[in-house]
Amino acid sequence: MSVINSTSLGIAATYNSFISTLPDWTQNFLELFGLVLLVAIYAIFIWKFYRFIATKNIIKLNLNKYNRSEHSTTAKLIAATFYFLEYIIILPFLIFFWFTIFTLFLIFLTEEISLPNLLIISATIIAAIRMTAYYKEDLAKDLAKLLPFTLLGLAITKASFFDLGRVLNHFNDLPQFLTQILIYLIFIIILEIILRLFEFIFSFLELGKPPELQENEEE
Repeated sequence: MSVINSTSLGIAATYNSFISTLPDWTQNFLELFGLVLLVAIYAIFIWKFYRFIATKNIIKLNLNKYNRSEHSTTAKLIAATFYFLEYIIILPFLIFFWFTIFTLFLIFLTEEISLPNLLIISATIIAAIRMTAYYKEDLAKDLAKLLPFTLLGLAITKASFFDLGRVLNHFNDLPQFLTQILIYLIFIIILEIILRLFEFIFSFLELGKPPELQENEEE
């Protein structure tokens, strides 16, 4: 931990000393360029992020195509195993990957918010998006765009929109909250399992309904 702190402090000191040697107009230019670049990267990330995270069936890979068993019982067991691997294990970790990236952007963009609060904000937004994706994907997409861009709008209005020292301090504190991050990972996995379980049950219930009734409910 001390090595990380000393490294970040050295980076911040080197950056500040380098910037201070430049003319004022160059400092303003570099600051403006950095802010524009950060906002552009964040916007591109959100554009990709909302399409991914708001889709109910994120994984396009169909592992069931590898099921070659000729025995019905074995085939069902293999199919259930593939279903578990595809939707219960792989998907939550993909979602948690986006949770990590989104949290890093929040660290860059927000001030006056402690790291534990940043983590819970990020986890709440992603969990809410995933939950609404099982209800209506259009609603989840709107939510996935609205909340992150609202945070960006609020961040831009702050006086110190980007502070390298604050960002490095947050990165230094991240190892202290590994337990909290792990809890959020478990929460996301459990949430995805519950949502998939209900979707699996409802899909069986839908099989017993007339096609006309199913179409009316989808509309």
